Parts: sequence; C-alpha cells; structure tokens
Amino acid sequence: MAQTEADQDQAESSGQLSRWLEDVLGCSEVVLEKQRRWRPVWRASAMQNGLKREFLLKGDRTWPTHPYPLVYEMRMQRALHENGIPIPAILGMCDRPNTIVMDWIDGGRDPGLVQQAIETASVMTDDRWAASLRYMEILADIHRLPNQPFVDGGAYKPEGPREIALHNFERFHAMTDEQGITDPILEFCARWLRRNYPKDRQSISFVTGDCGQFLSNGDQVTGILDVEIGHLADPMRDLACFRGRHPIENMGDVAALFRHYETAIGVPLDYDAIAYHTVSFLAEAIYGPLFGMHEMGRGGDWVEAAVQVPMIARRCMEALAEILDVALDDIALPSPAAADQSDLALQKLQAEIERLPESETFHGWQRNVLASIPSYLRNQLLYRDWLRDEDASDIEELLGMSYADPSDGQVALMQLIEKNDPSDDKALTRYFHRRMLRQCLVIAGPNAPPDHLVLVPMEPLVRR
Repeated sequence: MAQTEADQDQAESSGQLSRWLEDVLGCSEVVLEKQRRWRPVWRASAMQNGLKREFLLKGDRTWPTHPYPLVYEMRMQRALHENGIPIPAILGMCDRPNTIVMDWIDGGRDPGLVQQAIETASVMTDDRWAASLRYMEILADIHRLPNQPFVDGGAYKPEGPREIALHNFERFHAMTDEQGITDPILEFCARWLRRNYPKDRQSISFVTGDCGQFLSNGDQVTGILDVEIGHLADPMRDLACFRGRHPIENMGDVAALFRHYETAIGVPLDYDAIAYHTVSFLAEAIYGPLFGMHEMGRGGDWVEAAVQVPMIARRCMEALAEILDVALDDIALPSPAAADQSDLALQKLQAEIERLPESETFHGWQRNVLASIPSYLRNQLLYRDWLRDEDASDIEELLGMSYADPSDGQVALMQLIEKNDPSDDKALTRYFHRRMLRQCLVIAGPNAPPDHLVLVPMEPLVRR
C-alpha cells in the first residue's frame, strides 16, 4: 500500500526516495533538495550511466486538496507526453512514499504560492510574454488531442452540457461530505453553478484544470506543469483559469492571450462560458485551502491556506458579480485595537520560532512557514472585534433580524442558501464579497498599498 510523505519522517522519506532512484533507475551519488510547495516536492541530482542527471519528484498532498489520486496525475501527464506535448517524461512511481518521478526541466516560472508572490512580485518580461503566446499555441494543441488516451488513463468522459460543465466541480464538492467540512459560500456557489451552467456547450477536450503553469527559458516554453486536476471538459474552462490566476501570477494581457489562442485553435471563443467557468474555477480553488486550515498533520503551510480562502472567495464573488451585474461595496480598514498581553505572547512565540536553527531537514523556508502563524494571529487579534461586529451587522441586513449567537446567524444563512431562490443571488453575492473583503483587508494590514496582491480585484472579462 502506498504511503504519503505525511505518514513518515522527512529524513526517512528522503532515504527511501534515494534508494528508489538507485535501485530502479540505476543512480548513484543522489542528492535531494526539498522545494517550497503545497505538496512534498524534491529536486534530485544524481549520476546515471556516468552522466549527471536531474529529476523532479512530486509526492501526495499532505491533506485532501482535490479529488484525483496521484496515479491519475501520472497517467494524465504520461498521455500528454506520449502525444507530443512538452511536459516532463514520467520515469516511474515510488510507492513508499507515494511519489511520481519525472525528468527535471530547466526554466523559470512565477511563484506558486500567494505568500511567495507577496514576497517576490510576479513580473512579465518580454521573453516571458513571448513564451506565454507560445503556451497558448500549445494549449490549443492539447485541446485538439483525442479524448481516448485520457479515458484510457482514467479520465471520466462527460455526456451532455450539464456534465461537461459540472462533473469536475461536483467531484470537488463531494469532498465536503467526505471531510465533514464546508462553508456557506461553497454551498451558495454549488447551487448557483448548478442552475446556470451553459446549456449549449458540447465541446469536450482534455483541459489542464489549473491552466497557465509552465516553465520557460528566454522566449521558449521548456515544459508545462501540474496537470493533477486535468480532466475532460469544455476547453473554455482552461481559459477561465487565466482570469482566476492573474495577477497573483502575472499573465500579462489576458485578453491578448485569449485572442492568440482563438487564432491558434480556429474556433470562436464563448465568453459567456469563460465567465461561468471563472466562477467554477475559483470556487473549486477554495476547497483545498479550506480543508488545509483544518489539517493537523505534519507539514503544510497553514497561513497560506488561511490567506487563500478569503482571497480566492472574494475574487470568486467579483467574477459572479460581473455576471449578475451587481455593484459591490468598498470597505476601509479601521484603526487596529490596542495590543494586549496576547499580542506580546504571540510576538514572543514568533521570535523564538525565527531563532530556530536550520538543518538538513529543517530549512529556512520551513521555519518561516511556522513563524507566519503567530504573525497572522497577531493581525487577526487586533481586528477580531471589528470582524465580529461587521459580520453581525451584515447578517442582520441580509436576513432582517439580529442574532446574539453568531452560530445561529450562520444556521439562518444556510437556510436562506438552501432555498436556492435565484432572487437571492445578488444579495448573497454582495454579502459574501463584503465578508471576504474584510478578511482580506485584515490580512493585508493597515497602510497596505491598494495593489497588495490579497486586495487586487478581478479584472473584467474583455470580450474581444
């Protein structure tokens, strides 16, 4: 039975992966370097047949972030590689710990995590833009591939417009029952998406699922990345990813990328479908970090999850508001409350964590991940009363009555959502946007610049 990296000590995992490279690929002098990612990822260097080689090792997520197993990712990536798409070749799969082994591909990319993007802003250079245009041509090539190689690898082939639009989302939403974790905003999104799917879309292609991720060297694409949630669906889904990812990952002129793709694929774009799938893509992106906030296992990045949930949810509501033609509110962050003894305790904890020594199994970035938790909590503490009072006020405005116990207000909110009445969509969109925007403001903190990544609004969909 395959083991995840979370089941094992990191040093033991590294030892087992090194032995796998030696025993299966005939490597020697293996050196593993763990990368800062959501999941266990290593860059490996080794000697093989007298030559120095590099490999990328990708393990299981340490908590459920999407509904597809690791072997599915391996099969989708292999199908793409075997059909001429520039993506790392699969070399095998280690089962202890459960890890895909593939060729290493050189090239640069944007930061993969929000916290990284805040620390090091994503920049679109002339070379990266030229590579982005080439990526759109590769994406068109992917969308032209036959479905059967992916079906053979385990991908589900949907039938009819409803399944084409919703089958991937429904797999994500089913995880709320499996995990026993949900949120009212996801229940609202689920009902809206089910009522409003594009009724006339029949196109089915393999979509990468989390589009726009690729490595480049100069103006050349060296390889595409991360197809773990790739599936058979409407190709407009992949274009929607660009809207969802930008500008956390700077995609440049998204409208120009869409036009370049349209020329490459030779089929007119369906902008209404892109708008719908933007909401769907962003809603799906909430599940993983939401579950991550409840994960008590070793590793992970708790603050990254806590930042992603409100930021992605806010942008999801902005994408929905554009469809519904809802005017959204601006909110200003008030002055923080006075610091108290709890703040001093968190400062002390943060300082002690930041003094922990680095080692082969405890890198500086891992120490910073731990230190980010008390730092995050200090900001939350200063605005706790404001968040509570404003949430209560918005619930009263939405539902027409006040609740002394906030949990009673959340029960009443869910009852409104479960009515599934389209006439409530605009009010719920505005309510959730205000709620998530407040959380984003607190995360960014006082005196944050308006272009702080956590606060950047969704760009409107430019229709040609």
